[in-house]
Amino acid sequence: MAVLDINQHQYNLSNRKVAILATDGFEESELMSPLAALKAAGANISVISIEKSAVSIRGWTEGRWSENTVTVDGTVPDTKADSFDALMLPGGVMNPDMLRANSDAVAFVRDFISAGKPVAAICHAPWLIVEAGAASGRRMTSYPSIRTDVTNAGATWVDESVVTDQGLVTSRSPKDLDDFNAKMVEEFSEGAHARPHA
Repeated sequence: MAVLDINQHQYNLSNRKVAILATDGFEESELMSPLAALKAAGANISVISIEKSAVSIRGWTEGRWSENTVTVDGTVPDTKADSFDALMLPGGVMNPDMLRANSDAVAFVRDFISAGKPVAAICHAPWLIVEAGAASGRRMTSYPSIRTDVTNAGATWVDESVVTDQGLVTSRSPKDLDDFNAKMVEEFSEGAHARPHA
């Protein structure tokens, strides 16, 4: 049985199904590092994308395309949030920008939040929380360049490595991955959160 020990707490996600929503141009470290943390905790993970013909997606690292690809397990709208317990959103610039322009991807994110299921978003991925209409009243962080977008959507933006608000986990950049991964696994282990104002 896989168990991840974070800060002396043991988290077992072997009974959790986690979706990672991404497309070409994701920041490589922001997908691969959380993926490794989720695997270490035993989560059942599916990578969901937007292109029906895609069998894999390619990351971006250090200003260029990565040589590594990630296998795609399903696409929106053929995949439903009901099939999963939690959602992870990697950043980069291209990846969340393309996803927020795709109505099926936005609806997929909205469905997780409406159900109170935990969602973790790093770097520019909070754009998807904004596009899903789910930022208002939240305490959030993000990559600093999209701070105005987040605050204009009604959130309170704070400059912290990781911020949690009723199951929504946000972080600023790859430098925050250790804190992000730890809080993500903790929140995913807790499961759905009631959110009366959703």
